Amino acid sequence: MQTNLFGEIETLGVTIEQAAKTVHVSTATIRNWIKTGYLIQSGKGIISQKSLEKFLVEVAGKEKLNSRANKLLKDEHDHKEASDKVSGLIKKLKGESIGIEYESSLSDSHRNKEGVYYTPSWIVKDLFKNIKIIPDLRFLDPCCGSGNFLIEAIRQGVAPENVYGFDIDENAVLIAKQRIADEFGYETENIKVGDFLQEAIKLGRENNSFDLIFTNPPWGKKIEKTSKEMYSTWYGCGNSLDTTSLFFGASLSILKPNGFLGFLIQEAFFNITTFEDIRRKVVSKRILRFVDYGKAFKGLVTKAQAIVVENKPSNSLDLIECCLEDKVFNRTLASFIENPKSIFNFRTHETEAQVIHQLYAIQHITLKDRANWALGIVTGNNDRFCIDEPQEGYIPIYKGSDITKSGLKEPGTFILNDFSNFQQVAPLEMYLSKEKIIYKFISSDLCFFCDDQQRYILNSANLLIPVNLEITAKQLTMLLNSEIINWLFKKLFSTHKVLRGDLELLPIHIGYFSSKQEFTETDYLNYLQIIKTSDGTYCVKS
Repeated sequence: MQTNLFGEIETLGVTIEQAAKTVHVSTATIRNWIKTGYLIQSGKGIISQKSLEKFLVEVAGKEKLNSRANKLLKDEHDHKEASDKVSGLIKKLKGESIGIEYESSLSDSHRNKEGVYYTPSWIVKDLFKNIKIIPDLRFLDPCCGSGNFLIEAIRQGVAPENVYGFDIDENAVLIAKQRIADEFGYETENIKVGDFLQEAIKLGRENNSFDLIFTNPPWGKKIEKTSKEMYSTWYGCGNSLDTTSLFFGASLSILKPNGFLGFLIQEAFFNITTFEDIRRKVVSKRILRFVDYGKAFKGLVTKAQAIVVENKPSNSLDLIECCLEDKVFNRTLASFIENPKSIFNFRTHETEAQVIHQLYAIQHITLKDRANWALGIVTGNNDRFCIDEPQEGYIPIYKGSDITKSGLKEPGTFILNDFSNFQQVAPLEMYLSKEKIIYKFISSDLCFFCDDQQRYILNSANLLIPVNLEITAKQLTMLLNSEIINWLFKKLFSTHKVLRGDLELLPIHIGYFSSKQEFTETDYLNYLQIIKTSDGTYCVKS
């Protein structure tokens, strides 16, 4: 899956690394299958989703490729074998090591499908920080795995008989119950096999609520879309349909007033559009902490971050503790609510948040409904349709890497001038517009170029054509390329893709050009009443 420039999830392709993980082979093997025609590239390092699906159905398991690759058509998670293994682990191991050994025995495909990544004990302990616990409190882990949160809750002071948990894996439940018996001598019946998204409905009907709900939900677990929509309606998650959002909403529905909720979740929860509705639900509660634990899980590129919430109405002046690797500081809730899409950019400190507020406080417009947008050309197979030297029948085409803020590099790629066999082509009049702005798509920096030569672009670049902006395309390009707008983009969106939905939220200060025909960074900062500091960041003028 990938996100297009409209901020939507699409299935045009997967990365070579993702394909390798799916098929359980090396990236070198994937590249060999590309060369031999089994898989088709839809961009640099991207494989066509359609070709991968066709490969899985028509080739894998049927042709002689690689014994590990052919295993992907089988259910690699043998439940009987896993049960036997758990019995052996319980006999020879104690404590957290049982869960670690069990987790390592699960196949990558099963862990990815079910979102199985058990939380390290040091993170579990930190999530309980500053929460006063007494024995009578009722604790729940909605997806308890091998029981790390359950064990820590009891260590923190919750009575064992008041600790509850659910998990769909009966082996994990067995491990969790055994660990509680081993460490605390209590044979619990409160840890049960069950799907929490279903169980929470029953708990709500029975008015069965909890003082503490702490968990690491299954990030991105595969659930049918109709089921996601149903759960979202039940738990008030709006368009936030990821399983993290659904577990969050379900947990809030059975959390007692003044109770505490702690979630370890993926980085995307804090800034991606997909999670906007659940973030708006969260800001109605008192947020106590945001925490960044870095890349805490082996095999996962995304960071593990956390949020701790108290179930009481929020106040815009509430202070939220923001915890990073090397520093801790406070931010007001208002500084997050004011952000576009209620983005939780908690790595940004209060002084920088004031700069963001200033950028939006000054009169501006946005690109929302003021531009036409298009993707670069998707050939479906660049090796087949593109060459490195000019040749009859081919025309120059520009990649994202050819775009710089000072101009375009000389073309190093040429494309067949017959577009009829390409996978995706925008209306030609958009590429041939008298004036358009092209920009890098895969980038953490904003990099735009105003094109008046009707150039063609590949899908590592995208384009926009301004409509009724009151400033020229070249002036808009200067603003978007400015250092301060680049800084703002990184502080808000923290992404390696330049999405249309994010660009449409940036403030466009057309008033700057009412007195200035040319653009300079110094004049622009003076207009904004912002100062660049010696350490490369910004602050608002006193």
